[in-house]
Amino acid sequence: MREQGLLIGGQAQPASNNATFERRNPAGGDVVTQAAAAQVADAENAARAAGAAFEFWAATGPGERRTKLLAAADALEARSDELTRTMIDEVGATAGWAGFNVHVAANMLREAAGLTTQIQGATIPTDVPDNLAMSMRVPCGPILGIAPWNAPVILGTRAIATALACGNTVVLKASEQCPGVHHLIGEVLIEAGLGEGVVNVVTNAPDNAGEVVRTLIEHPAIARVNFTGSSTIGRIIGQTAAGVFKPALLELGGKAPFVVADDADLDAAVAAAAFGSFFHQGQICMSTERLVVANDVAEAFADKLADKVATLQAGDPRHEDTPLGTLIGEPSRCHLNELIADARAKGATVLVGGEANSVVMQPTVLDHVTPDMRIYYEESFGPVVAMIRVAGGDDELVRVANDTDYGLSAAVFSGDGTRGMAIAQRIRSGICHVNGPTVHDEAQMPFGGVKASGYGRFGGQAGIAEFTELRWLTLQQGPRQYAI
Repeated sequence: MREQGLLIGGQAQPASNNATFERRNPAGGDVVTQAAAAQVADAENAARAAGAAFEFWAATGPGERRTKLLAAADALEARSDELTRTMIDEVGATAGWAGFNVHVAANMLREAAGLTTQIQGATIPTDVPDNLAMSMRVPCGPILGIAPWNAPVILGTRAIATALACGNTVVLKASEQCPGVHHLIGEVLIEAGLGEGVVNVVTNAPDNAGEVVRTLIEHPAIARVNFTGSSTIGRIIGQTAAGVFKPALLELGGKAPFVVADDADLDAAVAAAAFGSFFHQGQICMSTERLVVANDVAEAFADKLADKVATLQAGDPRHEDTPLGTLIGEPSRCHLNELIADARAKGATVLVGGEANSVVMQPTVLDHVTPDMRIYYEESFGPVVAMIRVAGGDDELVRVANDTDYGLSAAVFSGDGTRGMAIAQRIRSGICHVNGPTVHDEAQMPFGGVKASGYGRFGGQAGIAEFTELRWLTLQQGPRQYAI
């Protein structure tokens, strides 16, 4: 069992009242992490520590910030085995998914390191004689990053990497489901020499998450907020931040459509659909949730997909070497079973898989899904994908793809690239891939959604805009005439 405290001001410490909480393995139920349960006073201390360190870190040159972020990337990879074990224990991930998390997160730190010299302004023409006008991007202040459990190394790192590159200090509010993983990220950054208070990590018990998060958002030291998680909680985060006039970057839920046109390469589409639907048990914000398939190829696509999915097996990753691991917990299993039962009762066909009696749930494909079924609209966030057969041309494929409150990721498969791009441009999503899976992320790409999937963008130059203030400065270099 892993035991850990809070990371505040560069030091590990217990909660102010010595409270702790336990994280149990999803499958076995045994305690794998005992973490400090932060109270309001601890949240205030973390925000103050980030505030106290801000002036120092903001004044650090881009070369030094780059060097330390590169060192952090190397340190993260050096602790890959520990991060992998902790991910397997806390969230039921497979070793492959955990290793992928470490690889992508290290690249995110390296990409952030490269951004330190890309924070640029411009000179602006002015009508005032002898006046030099310019725009500058400057650090905005301590950032609160709130990260989820499903890709904990990737998303925990993403919540803070660009913010640090831009000269901000951070407080990482760890997920209650993976306190050990998120604590390790903080350890790595402190070991890389970022300085006391530059990175702080707060863990809390589930029952006091609301008061801890509200305290952090409303604390005067915190300048901006970023949150990755459900749309339900994201709405609360956004409303709370707006109440104290703080910008929030929200990357929320998804109901990603995967459009298969009648001229698609079905073998390629099946491979991408299976990956997008079931990688990490479908517990990824970009996971394929709706297969929007042209009626002319639906039967052949369904047969090929069922054959492919039948080869994918889920198991307990602590004891079995299977492509898929476990669900995050029992509530997820109950929700997925309800969606499957509702769809079957209303006429859907189970091509493969079905209801589960444990958190080891086998991948499931539902065919003939219609709008009167819950799974047509509700985010499943698990290894269950809905296939919707569409009669009609591209207009109808686009209509069904857009028939959702969400708009994060999407995919289109067509043998004609021009046709595929034309369909993609009509889908309302922040991300769309033609002849590729809905699950695809690279550190330098603008990442985020529209509609109920949130607003703002992580990644590359787009991330710089989120984590800096744009200022207008002028220098009067000669006499100036005034109206009075």
